[in-house]
Amino acid sequence: MSSYVSFIIIFLFLELFLVCKSTEVRYLEQGQKHTYWAQSGAPSFQIYCYEGKPKYLIHIWQSVVLHLEHRNDDYTKYEGNSPEAVQEEYNEKRFSWNLNIFSSKQKQTRLDPFNRSCVGIDSKTNYNVTLHVIRIDYWKVLLLLFGISLFLSANRLSQNTLFYYICGITLGICTSFLILIYFASKLFPKKPMMYGVAACGWTVGIYLLQLLWDNIRVILLNYKTYLVWYTVITGLISFIICYRWGPVENERSRNLIRWSLQSVGLAAIFFSTQFQEAAMGQIVALLLFHNIPPSWLTRTKKYWKKKFPPKVKPLTNDEYYEQGVRETSKALGELRQYCSSPDCKQWQLALKLKDVKRFASFIEGNSHLSDEEILEYETSIHTTDLTDDESEYTDEEQ
Repeated sequence: MSSYVSFIIIFLFLELFLVCKSTEVRYLEQGQKHTYWAQSGAPSFQIYCYEGKPKYLIHIWQSVVLHLEHRNDDYTKYEGNSPEAVQEEYNEKRFSWNLNIFSSKQKQTRLDPFNRSCVGIDSKTNYNVTLHVIRIDYWKVLLLLFGISLFLSANRLSQNTLFYYICGITLGICTSFLILIYFASKLFPKKPMMYGVAACGWTVGIYLLQLLWDNIRVILLNYKTYLVWYTVITGLISFIICYRWGPVENERSRNLIRWSLQSVGLAAIFFSTQFQEAAMGQIVALLLFHNIPPSWLTRTKKYWKKKFPPKVKPLTNDEYYEQGVRETSKALGELRQYCSSPDCKQWQLALKLKDVKRFASFIEGNSHLSDEEILEYETSIHTTDLTDDESEYTDEEQ
């Protein structure tokens, strides 16, 4: 019996040694593509690694993606920070009875741009592996902008009624599944033996949710009508509940909402890059900017204007004339609006005026100048221009 056990142990060690020796490790570079051809007797487990690049600020939004082209899902993928870690994980899963129903089947794997990261693929069919290095990942930039905007506008959003209803309806639609789970739990007998069945049921439920997420596109196409009606009904119920309770009025509740939104914004900033040091620097800079006293900003602006005063550009004659006409028309409109408002005591004002009809005509929209005044003004202008021309002519003669 002991010799049989020893034989099994030696056999396992020999097989482990052969597997480790036959596993091939390939280091990929940007844009490099590798094709695996399945052959009889060849190892089916391959390891692909990316060394990573030094951390520079210009690479803050860089992403590295390993794209797998496979005809089906008949493969297993392992991830680690070194070939040894991937090989160890592969050996543990290979020589154990673990049923890994949650194995990742995504065709794209994101690698660490700044550290070495490896991916092991176990497949008995052909496949292609391509490494893509994205210099600027626009999704990360959008995530950063979203986090900054959410953090800075958290105070206004916590007091906004529309935001309250949108969040309430969205939360009601997403959490409506809890009601289904609650009623489904009532079907199980309340016995200690059934808790184990319920636990296994949760495992199967998670697996089904994963399948549901993987086939979400097919579900949206085939069951679009049911999903629309489900969304409408749950959204309407959520709206009724939110309308019944009304927007949040308590100041402490608003503070909790504001702090939650700010936390989500900071988390979005942190996960917008894999350069953790730069992400923490952005968060610290945002916190300092947000908590700077307003008096400091006012003093800084005053000092800047004093040190670098803005250049004043003189107006031309045409600009001066246009500005005078525009401002005069604006002031007359405001005066006419004030005289027509209840704030103006029109009867008391009429007693102080010499020509009440002219005042009433001005309020109705007519000109504030009479024809005689306009004629007198134009005559004085022409007289002034003629006098200036005569004086210039006399100076030339002299």
